[in-house]
Amino acid sequence: MFKKVLIANRGEIAVRIIRACKEWGIETVAIHSDVDSDAMHVRLADESVCVGSHQPQNSYLNISSIMSAVDLTGAEAIHPGYGFLSENAKFSKIVNKHGIKFIGPNADIISKMGDKIEAKRIAKKFGLPVIEGSEGGVKTVSEAKSLCKEIGYPVLIKAAGGGGGKGMKVVEKENELENLFLTAKSEAKKFFGNDELYIEKYFKNPRHIEVQIMSGKNKTVHLGERDCSVQRRHQKLIEETPSPVLTDDQRKDLLEKTVKMVEQINYEGAGTVEFIYENGKFYFLEMNTRVQVEHPVTEVQTGIDIVKEQLWIAYTGDTALKQSDIDPRGHSIECRINAENPALDFQPSPGTISVCHQPSGFRTRVDGSIFQGCKITPYYDSLIAKVICKGRNRTEAIQRTLRSLDEFVLEGITTTIDLHKKILNHKKFINSDFDTNWLSKEKFF
Repeated sequence: MFKKVLIANRGEIAVRIIRACKEWGIETVAIHSDVDSDAMHVRLADESVCVGSHQPQNSYLNISSIMSAVDLTGAEAIHPGYGFLSENAKFSKIVNKHGIKFIGPNADIISKMGDKIEAKRIAKKFGLPVIEGSEGGVKTVSEAKSLCKEIGYPVLIKAAGGGGGKGMKVVEKENELENLFLTAKSEAKKFFGNDELYIEKYFKNPRHIEVQIMSGKNKTVHLGERDCSVQRRHQKLIEETPSPVLTDDQRKDLLEKTVKMVEQINYEGAGTVEFIYENGKFYFLEMNTRVQVEHPVTEVQTGIDIVKEQLWIAYTGDTALKQSDIDPRGHSIECRINAENPALDFQPSPGTISVCHQPSGFRTRVDGSIFQGCKITPYYDSLIAKVICKGRNRTEAIQRTLRSLDEFVLEGITTTIDLHKKILNHKKFINSDFDTNWLSKEKFF
């Protein structure tokens, strides 16, 4: 196994990776910006290196500084976590070129699956159903108008190299198209350095379902699916597994087709294949070539440590998992706790945590990096913790999650805890009568 791993990330995912490394007996190196010098991931790692100022481009996105930290510490491998450089093909290539192991798939796979147009082609080629839309990038407004007339409104404009809801616009009518197309193009250029757009049919009442896979040179296995349909601004808030809306036959079909596709592309590591689901049919959305934010809900459900398995695959090339050994039971729910004010359109809420009491108890897990006195800065993603609970069934999982949220006491900042309680108590959530647009239509505050 690796002797030393550098974690090219921060916050709760960096803490999560450090835990997995410690259980393998691997020494860890934390990188940090100037404002993160007192952060939990820095405290827990064996070594730490400051890689720049608080602006992400100067620190957590600074490839040369990160590689200097590798040279300085003698790390053998880099775990990128999620976000930042985790799906940056250039970074993966540079890491491997320097004789350091990038814990994830190779640069070619990252590049292909990160380009949503190319990913759609690959998915279609290997048997996954895809959403009707453009075969490639749409360059002009006139080209967009012609395509939209063909597939019918509403349509969704998306950035080819994007994610997180950036460069994404819903167009209901033709007279809205030009303005939204140009806005999406501008956003795509700003956030991803690539203004290429593609257009596809927009689903008004979809569920968002994804499949967790682990793959080595020897085989590919799935760890079941997650339902991630509770979202705000195209970003997930609550995930659960199994999906309460799939039949056994639909689930079997989805999982088998996903594994078959991933096997065909010679994928190595943890990955997630995402789908839109509506009216009993599912359609390929994208593939994330990294560990997901919501991976703990699958770990709780299956008993498999995804990050430890990532490390094993990176070191050996093979997965030790067998499909027959994976036996998900019960029902699990994950709530993302963000330092945001839901009553003010999810405005970020930086500050210092003055009181911090995290929930515990039977089948309750909290992944985070917060503590009393912890400073939540405005420079990074607002996610500060995740509460994951398991029950014998969905009802018990909801009850346990509500109990755990009641125990979560955070003062000094505003969070989404109360919103999560309102959602889990809502009749529509209890009955699983919702879609990805639910939160934008329902009044919780």
